[in-house]
Amino acid sequence: MSEGIKDRASLSEAAAQSRASVLRSRAESYIALSRHDAAIADLTESIALTPDNARAWRLRGESHRVTERYEVALEDFDEALRLEPDSAYALGSRGQTYAAMGRLEEAMDDFDHALTLSPDSLWILEAKADVLTDLDRLDEALEEHAKIIALNEDLPYSWVARGDLYQRMNLYVEAIADYAKALEIDPEHVRALSRRGEALRMSERYEEALADLNRALDLDPDNDRAFGSRGAVLSELGDNEGALRDLERAIELDEEYIWAYRVRGEIYQELERHEEAVSDFTRALHLEFGD
Repeated sequence: MSEGIKDRASLSEAAAQSRASVLRSRAESYIALSRHDAAIADLTESIALTPDNARAWRLRGESHRVTERYEVALEDFDEALRLEPDSAYALGSRGQTYAAMGRLEEAMDDFDHALTLSPDSLWILEAKADVLTDLDRLDEALEEHAKIIALNEDLPYSWVARGDLYQRMNLYVEAIADYAKALEIDPEHVRALSRRGEALRMSERYEEALADLNRALDLDPDNDRAFGSRGAVLSELGDNEGALRDLERAIELDEEYIWAYRVRGEIYQELERHEEAVSDFTRALHLEFGD
């Protein structure tokens, strides 16, 4: 229970309504501060005081979702939607919860319903595009990304997200163009630099890739993915010592970075350091397949 309440039953109806309202408002600030347990405590009391307030159930569901308490999040969103069936926010958030649980078709149903109510909601469009990608419905995901960009061309994240999808589809020219658009908007966008560096590497444009990855690491010295990609680029440029240093750093930053183990294993193999190669390939197999 939140601080300061002595006897909830003694509150008049007006006082209970007032207290519940302040608790909901404070909970929203707690959520903005990522203090989700405090938000849940306030919202739980608010719900006890005014159980028919859909916003309280919706906000508590969101805090449960963000803290990966998915089953109780679903219960909260279900109740919010019972009270307010046309809440695009609750539908979108429940869809995100279903997606996190791997219940992708149910997520799609919620996103589609939410978008009939709020067709220009960027975050719901983004969540739907992510689920379409997970369902391997990549052309449909591209259509959603096009809608997102059409709604606001000034968001670098939207260009990066579509660039990532193009890269997944091995459409590197298109990916590089989208990352370039993101960097026109924000020249220090680390993910755009890192991902463009990777797309350039896949296009065998190694010097350009190296420039992007160097810049990404200048801006974010602990970016494990940029270290991994730069290690692969340095190997292609014949600098195996530099490549091994970068891949070692990538693995220090993420001990479960499967791709880095595989690339480092290939470099060890090329250098005829076969015991080390076997160790890295074994680790990669264990991480990916449990061998």
